Amino acid sequence: MTAISASAVPGTSGVSTLQLYLLRGTYALILAFLVTSIWPGVIHHDKLALMHGVARSLLAAMAPLMLMGLRYPLKMLPVLFFELAWKTIWLLFFALPLWTAHQVDADTWETIKACALVWVIFPFTIPWRYVFETYVKAPGDRWSNRPT
Repeated sequence: MTAISASAVPGTSGVSTLQLYLLRGTYALILAFLVTSIWPGVIHHDKLALMHGVARSLLAAMAPLMLMGLRYPLKMLPVLFFELAWKTIWLLFFALPLWTAHQVDADTWETIKACALVWVIFPFTIPWRYVFETYVKAPGDRWSNRPT
């Protein structure tokens, strides 16, 4: 048998098989959390505060996207960027002020640990060279259907 190089697989642009499996593992890990922790609270809940319900609904909607990430790990990278962005914003603008004011309770500490985990996992699982080539270096899509 011959090994297929990453560059021979269409759409992978040099992303190794190991990186694809790491990405799939990341999607699976997030999916498992969402299915076991968020969805039960969506299905069985008492009256929630409005924004708590909104947040829970948004997180529940991420589950099918993570499922799609298992099949299309590179195409679904923007979902991981969103995950990284919202958790970073929460850590900087909500958790950090609570921590500096010494007002972190046990529940908040658990959320801080869960959100900070993306900064442990994502740097190793996201194929940054591919991200740079695809989202920074490559030209963007056109803005209209008019021929140039």
